[in-house]
Amino acid sequence: MTVVDLTLLVNLAEHASFIVTGALILLAASPVEKFGIRKKNGVNLFFLICFFGFLGILGTYSGNRIFQSYANLRAMSVVAAGLYGGLPVGAGAGLIAGGHRFLIDPWGFSAIPCSLATIMEGVLAGLLSSRLGRYRQNWAVAALICFIGEGLHMLLVVAMSRPVSDAVDLVAIIALPMMVANPAGTALFIHLTKILFQRREQRESFQAQNVLDIADQTVGYFRTGLTRSSAGNTARIIYDRLGVAAVSITDTRNILAHVGVGSDHHLPGEKILTAATEDVLTLGRPRFLRDTRAIGCHMPGCPLNSAIVVPLRKEGRIIGTLKLYGAGEISLDRVKFNIAKGLTSLFSTQFELENIREAEQLLSQTRIRHLQAQINPHFLFNSLNTIASFCRTNPEKSRELILDLSSYMRKNLNASRGMISLGEELNQVRSYLAIEKARFGDRIDFSMAVEKDCEAMLIPALIIQPLVENAIRHGILGSEHGSRCSLSVARQDNGAGVCIDDDGAGMSSGQIRDLFSNGGEDAGPGGVGLANTRQRLEHLYGQEHGFTIQSARGRGTTIRFTIPDKSAVN
Repeated sequence: MTVVDLTLLVNLAEHASFIVTGALILLAASPVEKFGIRKKNGVNLFFLICFFGFLGILGTYSGNRIFQSYANLRAMSVVAAGLYGGLPVGAGAGLIAGGHRFLIDPWGFSAIPCSLATIMEGVLAGLLSSRLGRYRQNWAVAALICFIGEGLHMLLVVAMSRPVSDAVDLVAIIALPMMVANPAGTALFIHLTKILFQRREQRESFQAQNVLDIADQTVGYFRTGLTRSSAGNTARIIYDRLGVAAVSITDTRNILAHVGVGSDHHLPGEKILTAATEDVLTLGRPRFLRDTRAIGCHMPGCPLNSAIVVPLRKEGRIIGTLKLYGAGEISLDRVKFNIAKGLTSLFSTQFELENIREAEQLLSQTRIRHLQAQINPHFLFNSLNTIASFCRTNPEKSRELILDLSSYMRKNLNASRGMISLGEELNQVRSYLAIEKARFGDRIDFSMAVEKDCEAMLIPALIIQPLVENAIRHGILGSEHGSRCSLSVARQDNGAGVCIDDDGAGMSSGQIRDLFSNGGEDAGPGGVGLANTRQRLEHLYGQEHGFTIQSARGRGTTIRFTIPDKSAVN
């Protein structure tokens, strides 16, 4: 290698390290962190195209202008763009960086081949990304793709630039440095970003596990309601697990519990002291407060200097707040803000377990047992574990699943409200399926066909959803490889016909006979839920509306029944 080649290589290597360092600092910055490299929604794809396109533009300005051309580092950015974002991001970043290269020197003898090569490298990496799978984040594979791309770049320069003698002289100088520096920079960027996101996932996994542990330890307390005792136990658990300066829980007027810094004047049983809490109770929106004045504590010299205040709800009504405080060297961040919001969503579900005790005075023992069966602790914590796994790989999906789980639990606990629209019942089915599909993936193949004019019909709450749940849990999931299940609702004379069909494990004739002869007590898992639904239908509409079951071991189950249209929802 000549002295000129070595100097050029060192210069390119220095600039590559600067670009990689700047990119990592930007990706780790709080405002940019929410986008990330692995999300694939429209806004994020636009961000990635602009991000890598900008890095590609920086790669042009390496300070090495040779023969009216540039020894550059565009390839390392556009190849990384294609590997992380696929074809749309690779092509978009290539167009930005390659287009910029052409615009700054449109009459240069190598402008067109250099611009085309940059676009081609982004497209090539994007096309290979989907085929490489997990290897697209392997630094050696990334370096090889970039090396091949730069080799093609040099061939294009020789083939398209005129005069050819100048093109050959240019390639003789820049080929080796660029074919070393660009692949090395790509490999470094891929490897370091992989480490960065692994550390971030470990942090998010730890925080998600904290949420699960807190939910596990507090699940029994709020079933007795929002009291000083339940609030005190819960605040102590959160304080021990999250490492914040203080934790406080209030109702709409008074402090119920305060653990940590400031406990000398934030006293349980006394009136709420902070203006921020009053604002949250009034407006119903979570707040992240970053200074003492924003907290608005009435006590002079209060050491609390930051706060997260999130409303606690029951059936949509605000009943109190959960507050996390920072003080001194103990600070709060957006992660703890999201944790607080997730906890209050789970707590809201726990509060509604109170409704079971109230329902005991209004519902028959069979219906109570049905509701208790639906509020399955194993289902709840399996769902939470599923949500925790998505926190690491797909935070947006985890937020959707939290909403589905909250909706599912809330509607199950509100079964005592009597008649609801068929549309509301179908939404409950969708919430349940969203959670189970997240857990079991392709093992669940579910289809739904409902005539639109049926959705306004009034039906008893929790009539269809338990039957779908039974088909999933004991039909499809009872089969070794899973299976399919379908729900259809069609208009009939003066009502609607409902059919739930699966080709899962099925039931024996003896199980079906027990189900109808003794209320399902000996029908095995799921029998009580089936018997309860049949009995409620017959009680409300007469025996002609009780469902029929066709089933055989290993051949699936079909359940049919009709619902009369006695009234409609306006």
